[in-house]
Amino acid sequence: MLSLDKVFHAQSVLKNIIRETNVVRANGIAPGCELYLKPENLQITGSFKVRGSAYKIAMLSEEEKAKGVIACSAGNHAQGVALAATKNGIHSLICLPDSAPISKVEATKAFGAEVCLVEGCYDDAYQKALELQESKGYTFVHPFDDENVIAGQGTIALEILNELDDIDAIVVPIGGGGLISGIAYTAKQIRPSVKIYGVQAAGAPSMYNAVRNGEAESLDAVSTIADGIAVKKPGANTFALVQEYVDEIALVSDDEVASAILALIEKQKMIAEGAGAAAVAAVMFHKFDLQGKRAVAIVSGGNIDVTSLSRVIDRGLLKSGRSSSLLIELIDKPGQLKDISRIIADCGGNVTGVHYEKGDTESVNGCYLRIEMETRDFEHVNLITRSLRDEGFKII
Repeated sequence: MLSLDKVFHAQSVLKNIIRETNVVRANGIAPGCELYLKPENLQITGSFKVRGSAYKIAMLSEEEKAKGVIACSAGNHAQGVALAATKNGIHSLICLPDSAPISKVEATKAFGAEVCLVEGCYDDAYQKALELQESKGYTFVHPFDDENVIAGQGTIALEILNELDDIDAIVVPIGGGGLISGIAYTAKQIRPSVKIYGVQAAGAPSMYNAVRNGEAESLDAVSTIADGIAVKKPGANTFALVQEYVDEIALVSDDEVASAILALIEKQKMIAEGAGAAAVAAVMFHKFDLQGKRAVAIVSGGNIDVTSLSRVIDRGLLKSGRSSSLLIELIDKPGQLKDISRIIADCGGNVTGVHYEKGDTESVNGCYLRIEMETRDFEHVNLITRSLRDEGFKII
């Protein structure tokens, strides 16, 4: 059974395996809230997952260790299992969805695991892992629905409460629920007054729906840039713990997650993957009542593929009004681009791209001009738009 003693035991076992990640004060991300970050993206494998998997593997019998372990993962649990197994001289086989970022696949191999790519999402990889476990006799290391894994994740709460005396809330991303179960159980045992808030991606709201409907059901599909929390169905153990110990769950959109990733890069010089930025996104976009409160957001991982990162940054710039596009209908005559450039420059905008095209306009001599700009925020975009209209330009 899960107990506080087990979480403290996990902390002792993990002492020489994991990195204790100190909380960081976050400035400029959430005005009105005293926000701290728990940077598990700086963990030894780039994610909190190594805590639960390493403790689970440490608790195996000698017979189980001799047979080897198998796991399924979107990537971060895979690396945790691979590292822990290799450190113990145990063979590990990891089933990953073929949609997992290349960086996570290669990192898993680098930690010493054998990798099996499975077509589909996490749940498809899970079914494949169960098949192989039965046929090969491996010990299955579940990514979230296991009391030892949950206890390992609970060590995060011990570190937070040891560092920060008086906190009002801990904000935690939710996929299958192992992380929030461990944190919520541990925090509520030690300090019941602390609010535990969970965050899911709007494109994968499995735990959110389960709590709202009172039963865990599998989603037909999941779609989100936060691949680390794209889980179709929460675990039975984690669902029960979330029902009992979590105060509230909210959803964040992919655009909000992208904005949080961008904010962490700019404000904190910190790289987070989609799942890792979900809790920060919830605080940034006021999903919970944290005004005047002291809160900790878990940055659960930083294993984002570099090619994905560039796309996410572009999306974050658009969402925050830092990058924008205007389509202007013109009469095709000399000097038009000069006047438009002058107005944008006078407003403090920076033109980064110009595209001219003929089109189906009201005038025979009409054309379209698409202007790409760097701007400060949406208020700045509106200023530029008003200024262009005031000088007679037609914004489409």
